[in-house]
Amino acid sequence: MKEERTFQTESQQLLDLMINSIYSEKEIFLRELLSNASDAIDKYRYLSLTDSEHFPACDHFIRIESDEKAGTITIIDNGIGMSLEDLENNLGTIAKSGSKEFLEKYEEAKEKGDLSIIGQFGVGFYSLFMVGQEVEVISKVEGGEAHRFHSEGKSTYTVEDCEYDAPHGTKITITLKKDEGDNHYSDYAKPYRIESLVKKYSDYIRYPIKMEMKVSKPDLDKDGKEIQGKYHDEIEDKTLNSMIPLWKKSVNDVTTEDLNTFYKSQFSDYEDPLFALNVHVDGLYCYEALLFIPSHVPYNFYNESYEQGLSLYSHGIFIQEHYKDLVPNYLRFLKGLVDSDDFPLNVSREMLQKTPEMAKIAKNIESKVLAELKKAKKNDTEKYEKFYKTFGEFLKYGIYTSYGMKKDELQDLLLFHHLKDDKLISLRDYVDQMEKKQENIYFASGKNLEEIRHLPQLEAKKKDGIDVLLLDQNIDEFCLMAMNDYDKKPFKDVSSDAVEASKEDKKKLEQLSTDHKRILDDLKEGLTGKVDDVVFSSKLVDSPVCLSTKEGGISMNAERVINEEPGEKSEEVKSSKVLELNPDHELIKAIVALEGEESVKNYASLLYDEAMLMQGYAIEDKADFVAKLNSILIQSAKK
Repeated sequence: MKEERTFQTESQQLLDLMINSIYSEKEIFLRELLSNASDAIDKYRYLSLTDSEHFPACDHFIRIESDEKAGTITIIDNGIGMSLEDLENNLGTIAKSGSKEFLEKYEEAKEKGDLSIIGQFGVGFYSLFMVGQEVEVISKVEGGEAHRFHSEGKSTYTVEDCEYDAPHGTKITITLKKDEGDNHYSDYAKPYRIESLVKKYSDYIRYPIKMEMKVSKPDLDKDGKEIQGKYHDEIEDKTLNSMIPLWKKSVNDVTTEDLNTFYKSQFSDYEDPLFALNVHVDGLYCYEALLFIPSHVPYNFYNESYEQGLSLYSHGIFIQEHYKDLVPNYLRFLKGLVDSDDFPLNVSREMLQKTPEMAKIAKNIESKVLAELKKAKKNDTEKYEKFYKTFGEFLKYGIYTSYGMKKDELQDLLLFHHLKDDKLISLRDYVDQMEKKQENIYFASGKNLEEIRHLPQLEAKKKDGIDVLLLDQNIDEFCLMAMNDYDKKPFKDVSSDAVEASKEDKKKLEQLSTDHKRILDDLKEGLTGKVDDVVFSSKLVDSPVCLSTKEGGISMNAERVINEEPGEKSEEVKSSKVLELNPDHELIKAIVALEGEESVKNYASLLYDEAMLMQGYAIEDKADFVAKLNSILIQSAKK
């Protein structure tokens, strides 16, 4: 007997919400229906294991049929099926008080920012109305009667008894909407589109999703040989999904070649990944993951179009691409997927909530990746250095952007160029090679390695055989500032005015400063606005001068990096500079001999500009520099 029933007032409101708010893509309706079919088979299989007399075992399947002319799509499963009461409770959720309750919970959840509260409402079925104008559901439980449910998603629906020749299961037929504007609903009935959606969203559902497909096959001659260039179409029953996800297989059954092939296919890369991790975690939280570090920087990595994050699956069903919250920003180059039955999905199966479980999985993924990198650094130097030259900069960003909170996890993965040779060195190796009397880890920073190696501040370190880290990337110095020290050894900039001198040198410098206070004051006066002080130094060996910065302030290199950053600034950042003089250099001795003469002040700007040039910086007034230099050369020539 056919009965027409009326949806409650809230039903249309809910359908509007389903179509316009909850789901981001219309195409996911097929995923929802296939997921429901998979769930129905799961329930039947469980019952067949516990009560085989009433639920006999069988081969399970999901079948899709399409009729392009009629504009229909049909999904059939031989799962648990639904009784009349089930149809009311499962498909008629919006026809009862569930609709009002759902809407109330949804609004409450939006305000709280926690949508997990509505996961109990199985309204994914109604996503079909994003593409369909009506739906017919025929369902039957084992040993029961079949019933038909029909709805146009408007004010009424009908239920009635019917015939269904299957022993159990459900058949859903959707009549697609008419094409309108940019919405080509008829495309969803095309077999190639259905196949692509199954591959995208439901490839790893554990039951075969079958569909009759037209395939082109070569014609054969009377001897059974292929006739060149002759083909005909045949209808073939094709399984659209692969069913067994690579990440669900035992680690021992997955080869490196399998992982590499999967990576190149999944992420459209021409080169094998540098690292491939097959992760299986069981415990308080369970998940499987395939994680990859590319061999090269993706072509759009530094563009806004690049999307970081991992693809998400739940129960083998695709949920979302580029989910960011499982990957820290400093590992944004990481590609891969994560599958967990513990993901807290909301009603649409495509939005996730931040929960303690999610945070633990994210932290575990981060730990797995870092452990793999540390293993490679220890056992495969060449491979690790290739990674580091490609992505090592981001590890430093991880320390800097976390204000040093990631120091313990990342510091032993860092590598730097250094003074003693052209190889990269770790902080651990640097400290292990330090002289016993050395208290600090020294570094020098600049635009590039060539300029840094010629810094005058390195002269004394070279002479004494003390190694220095050479920081040629903009992030380097800021990373060390965030770390502050390594193994209780403070980082010390060789360009700082506070780099220590021996007791003997300190005594000598103090005496010189007392004896020649007047000339230091004259030079300082000549550099008003450019430097905060002029001092004698023990840093220099061959060079007459250098520029250092006040300890505790920013360095000249940091000043350059900050001021070169794009964006408007209220004012430029300036470091507190100190002009340091080499008292043993002939030029400085000659200038000291001019004490009291007005020409001393003229030498100040020349010494400053020389120091700027030697340290790789442009001088402000080139014309003034040339004029003063020419004047001195002329006076020297006349003598």
